[in-house]
Amino acid sequence: MSAVELPGIERDAVTRWLAERGVPAPVEFSLVSGGRSNLTYRVTGADGVVRALRRPPTGGVLSTAHDMSREWRFISALHGTGVPVPEPLAYCEDTEVTGAAFYVMDFVDGTVLADRSSAAPMALPARHRAGMATVECMAALHNLDPDAVGLGDAARRDGYLQRQLRRWQKQVHASGAPDLGLLDQVHDALVANAPEQTTGIVHGDFRPGNLSYGPDGEVLAVLDWELATLGEPLADLGWLIATWEEPGDDLPAVTPGPTAEDGFPTRDDLIARYADLTRRDLSDLPFYVAFQRWRSCCITAGVRARYQAGHMGDDGYDAGARADTEQRQAHLAWQAVTDLGLA
Repeated sequence: MSAVELPGIERDAVTRWLAERGVPAPVEFSLVSGGRSNLTYRVTGADGVVRALRRPPTGGVLSTAHDMSREWRFISALHGTGVPVPEPLAYCEDTEVTGAAFYVMDFVDGTVLADRSSAAPMALPARHRAGMATVECMAALHNLDPDAVGLGDAARRDGYLQRQLRRWQKQVHASGAPDLGLLDQVHDALVANAPEQTTGIVHGDFRPGNLSYGPDGEVLAVLDWELATLGEPLADLGWLIATWEEPGDDLPAVTPGPTAEDGFPTRDDLIARYADLTRRDLSDLPFYVAFQRWRSCCITAGVRARYQAGHMGDDGYDAGARADTEQRQAHLAWQAVTDLGLA
């Protein structure tokens, strides 16, 4: 990609900003990931050191999403705790530099288990370790005292689920997505039966696709903190379980991943390890799995609507396939609340 074509980066301005913070010019930039979430760039200074830069997408941004200051605050607070995050280097709130706030952190060069083929280089013992390390890392996050790490005022502590239900319901309707009747029914059933909340640090999208792993399966870093907040930790575990595919599953996972391949632990293994490490009451976990299936439907419906409105460009997004998946997930969410006796 030529210098003038890299989206989201004003090369000269960002290079000057980096130089003022110890990154020597010339600087090379390349896009690592982006499209529907925050954009991540590989930044290589003249000293050969590789860093990562994160900024929001360049269009179609929903309100409350893609808050760089939120990501920066959480990784800054968690660095040096038992939760591995990239070392934060610098934050820029001046949108004149490159069109949006952004921050720079260490580049963690590991394996991200983002799709069904991503675990192919891993040996079977490393795959098992990756699964167990994932839930152990989650437990370490949930065992932290928000006040002790300086995050006690990062968000409201109460009403987490109610706020989540209200937020995603509002956003999916604002997106212009059609055929939301079933999602509205599930929403109403979840609102009416919300369990009492405990409070901890919640990542918001904790799954293998947002973690970086070493060759032995250990977690090197937890990435993508754009949804982080204070709230009910079981929402994170519910999302992990809803995304964790096993061989022979009748119900599809809410997002693709490699965990149905040989070597990975089962969902029951993850739940048992989490319970052992946190001593939390997991009796409401099925509710949070149902909630996360519903939330996944809201996200995919909104993404599809933004794609069809032309906000996302041609990034290989298959609107037809995602619409089919979205409808199946909506029915699964309804089935889940029905099985729980909530509808």
